Amino acid sequence: MRDTIGDPEAQECGSTDDAPLGNLLPKIVVRPPGPASTQIAERLALAESRNVTYRGDDFPVFWSKARGANVRDVDGNIYLDLTSAFGVSTAGHAHPKIVEAIRLQAGRLIHGMGDVHPPEVKVTLLERLCALSPWNEARGILASTGSEAVEIALKTAQLATGRPGVIAFEGSYHGLTLGALSTTAREDFRAPFLERLPDSVSFVPFPDPAKNQEEERARSLSALDHAIEVAEKAGRQPGAVIVEPIQGRAGVRIPPTGFLSAVANRTRQAGAVLIFDEVFTGFGRTGSLFAFEEEGVIPDLLCLGKALGGGLPLSCCLGRVEVMDAWPRSEGESIHTSTFLGHPLSCAASLTFLEILEEEGLASRAAEEGNRFCSLLSEALASCAHLIQVRGRGMFVGLELDTGLSPTGPGPGARTAAALLAKGLMVLPAGSLGEVVAITPPLTITREQLDWAVGVLSDRVSGLGS
Repeated sequence: MRDTIGDPEAQECGSTDDAPLGNLLPKIVVRPPGPASTQIAERLALAESRNVTYRGDDFPVFWSKARGANVRDVDGNIYLDLTSAFGVSTAGHAHPKIVEAIRLQAGRLIHGMGDVHPPEVKVTLLERLCALSPWNEARGILASTGSEAVEIALKTAQLATGRPGVIAFEGSYHGLTLGALSTTAREDFRAPFLERLPDSVSFVPFPDPAKNQEEERARSLSALDHAIEVAEKAGRQPGAVIVEPIQGRAGVRIPPTGFLSAVANRTRQAGAVLIFDEVFTGFGRTGSLFAFEEEGVIPDLLCLGKALGGGLPLSCCLGRVEVMDAWPRSEGESIHTSTFLGHPLSCAASLTFLEILEEEGLASRAAEEGNRFCSLLSEALASCAHLIQVRGRGMFVGLELDTGLSPTGPGPGARTAAALLAKGLMVLPAGSLGEVVAITPPLTITREQLDWAVGVLSDRVSGLGS
C-alpha cells in the first residue's frame, strides 16, 4: 500500500473517496498564505520581474492542484474557486475528458508548423468555430492570448476599411500588448507607455449600470455620435468600434437593453467594422454561447479566448468572410502569424471543451444557476447599506460596493477578496477603484458549493462597514 503520511493528495478526502477534490467545500488547515506559499513567494521575488505578481501580507497563495471548482495550495488548504482562473476553467479545472484529450494528442503530435505544414487538428477546430459563428460563412485566425485576438481584429478592420481610427469605451480592457493597450482605457496600464501608443483611438463613456439606464444609454450614444462626427470632420473616419458586450474587468458592467444594437447601427452607418471582444464572456459564461446573442446583434469580428482552450493557451479572431478576406492571400509569407499558431495540444483541448459545453448543457446551467445565485445574494444583502448593486448575467456576477468604505488603500472589492481567501473562497476584485467583487466560477460548480458561497459572501460584505 502506498504510504500516505504527509501526502495531501491522499489525505484530502479523509479515509473515503466519497467527496473527491472538485466538489468539496473549503478546508483551511493553515491561515493563507501559509509557510510554503510564503517561501515560494520569496523565491519568486528573486526570479520574476517585480511588476508581475503582487505580494502582500495576505497574498498570494501558490496552487499545487485543481479539480472542478476546487483549488489546493502548497500548504494543503482547499479553496472554492469563484474565478475559474480568470474565466479559463469554464468546464471546471482538469475536466477528465480534456485531460484525456491532451494526453492522447501529446502521444501523437505535440507541435506542428501552424502556417507552413499545419496539424490536422487545427483545421478541425477552425471548422468547428466557423460552424458556431453567427455568420453563414466565416473565417478565423488562431492565436494564443486574448490580446493577440484583439490585435488581429484591429489589423483586420484597418485592412478592410483602409482607416486606422478606432473608437473604444471607457472602462474597457482588451489586453496589454501595444495595439490592444491602445484600446484599453485603464490609465494605470497606459500611462508608462503613452508615447508609444498610437493616437488613433478615442474613448467614449460606457453606460454605468448603477445609474439610470435610459440616461446612461443616451449619454453614451450621444458621445459615440460626437466622436464619429469629430473624426469625420478631421478626415479621420473611424475604421473600427470595439466593445465588450459586458465589461468584465471594469466590474461586470452590463449595458442597457438596446445599447449594443444602437452601437452596431452607428458603426455601420459610419462605414466602420464592429468588433465584439468576447474573450471573457464567450462560451456559455453569460448563459448563452456568446453574450451578444442576448440582443440579437451580430458583429463583424469576434475576439475569443480564455475558456476556448479548455485550460491551455488559445484564442481566435473570427469574422464574416467579406471582412476577413481583406487579408491578402499568402504567397509564402503570412503578414500575421506566430510560432505556436494552431498548437495541437490546445486545439485538441478546445475541441473537447466545445463537446463538453454542449453535452453538459453548461450555457443553460449558467443561466439557471446564475439567476438563482444572484437572487440569493440580493436577498441576503437586501439591507446592506454599503452595497451599491448585485448584477450579473449567467455566471458573470459583480457586487459593487461603496468606495467610501476604502477612502485610501485597496478598494472594498480588493479588501473583500483578501478576507474571503482566508475563509477558503477565491474571488477577484474588479473596477477601476477595486470597488467590485467579481464572481466567475466554473460552470460545473455544484449547488451546494454555490449556496455555501452565498453565506460566506453575504456575511463578509455585510460586515465591511462595521
